[in-house]
Amino acid sequence: MVPGPRRRCRTSGRRSRMWKVSVLLFLAWVSFLFYAGIALFTSGFLLTRLELPNRSSCQEPPGPGPLSGEHPGKPGACWIAPRFSRVVLVLIDALRFDFAQPQRPPTSVEPPVPFLGKLGSLQRLLETQPYHARLYRSLVDPPTTTMQRLKALTTGSLPTFIDAGSNFASHAIVEDNLIRQLNDAGKRVVFMGDDTWKDLFPGAFSQAFFFSSFNVRDLHTVDHGILEHLYPTMDSSEWDVLIAHFLGVDHCGHKHGPQHPEMAKKLSQMDQVIQGLVERLENDTLLVVAGDHGMTMTGDHGGDSELEVSAALFVYSPTALFTSAPPEEPEVIPQISLVPTLALLLGLPIPFGNIGEVMAELFSGGKDAQPLSSALAQASALLINAQQVSRFLHTYSAATQDLHMTELRQLQHLFSKASADYQRLLKDPLGTEAALKTVTAELQQFLRGARALCLESWARFSLVRMAGGAILLAAACFLCMLASQWATSPAFPFRSLLLVPVAWGLTGAIVSAGLLVATGLKLDLVVLVAVAAMGSLLPSLWKAWTSWGTRKPLTTLFPIPAPILLLLLIRLAAFFSDSFVVAEARATPFLLGSLILLLVVQLHWEGPMLPPKQLTVPRLGSSTLTGPPRHSGTYALGLGVGLLLCTRLAGLFHRCPEETPACHSSPWLSPLASVVGGRAKNLWYGACVGALVALLASVRLWLRHYGNLKSPEPPVLFVRWGLPLMALGTAAYWALASGADEAPPRLRALVSGALAVLPRAVVGLAASGLLLLLWRPVTVLVKAGASAPGTRTVLTPFSGPPTSQADLDYVVPQIYRHMQEEFRGRLERARSQGPLTVAAYHLGSVYSAAMVTALTLLAFPLLLLHAERISLVFLLLFLQSFLLLHLLAAGSPVTTPGPFTVPWRAVSAWALMATQTFYSTGHQPVFPAIHWHAAFVGFPEGHGSSTWLPALLVGANTFASHLLFAGSRLSTAPALALPV
Repeated sequence: MVPGPRRRCRTSGRRSRMWKVSVLLFLAWVSFLFYAGIALFTSGFLLTRLELPNRSSCQEPPGPGPLSGEHPGKPGACWIAPRFSRVVLVLIDALRFDFAQPQRPPTSVEPPVPFLGKLGSLQRLLETQPYHARLYRSLVDPPTTTMQRLKALTTGSLPTFIDAGSNFASHAIVEDNLIRQLNDAGKRVVFMGDDTWKDLFPGAFSQAFFFSSFNVRDLHTVDHGILEHLYPTMDSSEWDVLIAHFLGVDHCGHKHGPQHPEMAKKLSQMDQVIQGLVERLENDTLLVVAGDHGMTMTGDHGGDSELEVSAALFVYSPTALFTSAPPEEPEVIPQISLVPTLALLLGLPIPFGNIGEVMAELFSGGKDAQPLSSALAQASALLINAQQVSRFLHTYSAATQDLHMTELRQLQHLFSKASADYQRLLKDPLGTEAALKTVTAELQQFLRGARALCLESWARFSLVRMAGGAILLAAACFLCMLASQWATSPAFPFRSLLLVPVAWGLTGAIVSAGLLVATGLKLDLVVLVAVAAMGSLLPSLWKAWTSWGTRKPLTTLFPIPAPILLLLLIRLAAFFSDSFVVAEARATPFLLGSLILLLVVQLHWEGPMLPPKQLTVPRLGSSTLTGPPRHSGTYALGLGVGLLLCTRLAGLFHRCPEETPACHSSPWLSPLASVVGGRAKNLWYGACVGALVALLASVRLWLRHYGNLKSPEPPVLFVRWGLPLMALGTAAYWALASGADEAPPRLRALVSGALAVLPRAVVGLAASGLLLLLWRPVTVLVKAGASAPGTRTVLTPFSGPPTSQADLDYVVPQIYRHMQEEFRGRLERARSQGPLTVAAYHLGSVYSAAMVTALTLLAFPLLLLHAERISLVFLLLFLQSFLLLHLLAAGSPVTTPGPFTVPWRAVSAWALMATQTFYSTGHQPVFPAIHWHAAFVGFPEGHGSSTWLPALLVGANTFASHLLFAGSRLSTAPALALPV
């Protein structure tokens, strides 16, 4: 009995659904393998240190015996008698050290630098009161992000790189810190400025004025808010410690860079603030002006370059502090040295986890102090500091095995010797001056050795985990390559490929958990997941090994063409080279150009080319197929030359890595607001709008060329009218954003509102267009010839997303069948009037029209997240996409066996092009290159307590090129008219 067509259709549909489910499950498994490998690698690379809950207190001295010769019961004495009763801490975010230097005389070679000499009050105090003031170069430990610096400035410890992820969502500090010690001592702490402190120290301030910190385009709100409360608070007596955290300098760096005239204005404002504070200081008050980190030449921070880790630290007191004048070159000190120094100057216990070295010269007693008593006071402060650090090392080493025991024992021996020498010195005053120098040197050697030991231990990588993660990722990549070959067989059993690995993975996880429990080791979820992932891979690797053992040709095992495989292997091997990582922005265009030339040469070598994806359908009622026309080699050569030209032009937009100081970044990556001069800004604005119009025009011309703008369907109408509205909204947003600082005061509220509304309107239009495409993704306009009555019909093969594999594989035949049914009656009636010609518009581009429209809709919101001049890069991106689509489609087969196939040439080309555009949009794989300003596009006032939305916006900005190029691969070309 022969099965009927209906039963065959149901069987085919059932098999199609099984294929889809199997492929989706396989992709989910591959994703699990990659995430498991990444988790295992990062657990060995991004190490965290143990945060101890211990706290220092006056009742528990850090070491045995009397402290520093202080008399027990002396008023105000804890570990040491307080030197000051009040402190004013002015934290100027991103105050780089050279910002505090005087202006150099301009030369013909070096023009004047805007930021030099603007903090003139510091230089005047150093010259007129040399025993009262000091300027230091503060050496900052990376990562140079604000939250991590605040943690270091209050705990005296070293945050690790994994803490950098908390910069958006700061959590309360659980370690012992200065703010907690101030609260325990009953000190009144008043804070004003960056609201990051609110999350780090909830409820710790007697009075606080918090202002939103992450809107890097706002230079004045935080600073003006502080100035509104700073001087009235200073004049009152309701504070003991006053902290003011200014953000204008940091935000100016992010928005304009340090070379902009606006930076000079901001630093001049800070200079006036310092002058006003100095005039109000009393004799028992210490003024500290500090930068939490520096900034790069582009105004960013987060990494470990010299400019980022170099911050200014200025100390001033109305009474003499030092016994000598400042040195010609400021002393370099670790930033965390400020923590034990402030604690002892205020008579507080040093925080338990501090590893900083006290700034001993601040305890010398002033210029009138006797040399012997001054040296003894400095040695006493160092001894207390060393006792505290020794206690921390002993407690930490007992709780974890992070520290090197051999070096730790050597340090403890050095500390014991220095303590004994100090005690002997107190009992035997003979030879005191020389002995004090020896003791001071030993204590400083111990403190610096302890800091180096902790820095080395907390930055030590777990090579075993990193190697395991890399092996797991490599095995997952190998599996993907094998699966792309296996899937070309329609009868390949995906179900067995999935069930067996699941069983092996669960078995591996259970066995590993049992072994860990039996040996008394701690269960590690990351390790268990990695073992399960590796266990699930074993069956596939065994299958590959047995296939290899059958001595089949390598081409059956490796589906990637040999030149493409060689190119991918070269790129993989290059990642193990530091120089390649630094030079990847230049190496990627070279690899892309090589691949483009390879594609062009291969198309010539393999003979005449097919036009891109052209499908020829017979006349209605005919069974004769017409051969596709051929293109000459000039066609492919022209496409290749166009791609190489676009790649070269995109290379003009580049950002230099920190490791190449001789390189100069493109000046076109900064926003228009940073352009000096109205004429230049207007010219650049016109160029950006021109690129926007060219982008829109190129898309519309492409759609019009293939007949995709003739249908009256809602998605087509949206392309006609919605896209111009989106372009208009984008241009209006650029105009307002570039001139927001120059807006008249009466219009600033209106401008601020428009800056919030316009991006949201563009995103809303884009979402509406995408929904329309999802509703009617595939439509074809069919028109009858002039010899028949005027007819116009819109054929919809299916509405909404595809529901079966047949919907995806046989769209054009379905449309052709619909055309036959629609015009069958008209053909019979018009037979006597002559032949009837039927034209089907955008039939050949039935896939690509929807995809190109979707990518264009997605490009506008992504473009808003970038600086205005990046629109030129987006224009090149779309031109590259169109050219590469046609080049890849030439000669490509339309149908493929099996559930799916992997076009390795296309995948390699799109991956390289996405990486190249990543660098051309001003990105680098380092913390300072993150475009934080994208988090506030459409939200100029911030996001409140939300963290997922700013993270989403920054992520979309960072990976915009990958998002667009991933969708571009789904597009095809071109259109077709059907003679009937």
